[in-house]
Amino acid sequence: MRRGSIVLLVGLLAAAWVAEAAVNEDQVTAIATQLRCVVCQNLSVADSPSEMARQMRDVIRERLARGESPEQVVAYFVDKYGEWILLSPRPQGFNLVVWVAPFAGLFAGLGVVLLVVLRWTRRPAAPPEALAPADRERVRAELERLDE
Repeated sequence: MRRGSIVLLVGLLAAAWVAEAAVNEDQVTAIATQLRCVVCQNLSVADSPSEMARQMRDVIRERLARGESPEQVVAYFVDKYGEWILLSPRPQGFNLVVWVAPFAGLFAGLGVVLLVVLRWTRRPAAPPEALAPADRERVRAELERLDE
């Protein structure tokens, strides 16, 4: 009986080790790059050197080893820390403004520039104003004086 328990325990440990080793590290890194480190806050969990980031990568690895999908792992961290944990906000609800505003601003700016350029190119040239006879005589006199 004791021998059977030992064999079963060794088998379970081996299965757990194989499941842990079966986790694709590229998948762990892909998920970790989506999450913000709670210590460094301006780095992803994949890039952060903090102990907390290492623990978060371990949690990602464990959850993937249990068979959870990457979406479920990300959802776990969002449930635990809120939307703040995501480095790029999800394009839904009010967060949609963050995704749309830069493009809307770019197109609005291009539209303004286009309108200004069109106004400049379509502006008719002002016809030269006719000089009054007295002014014309003064200009002629000045030109004659310069020629002398």
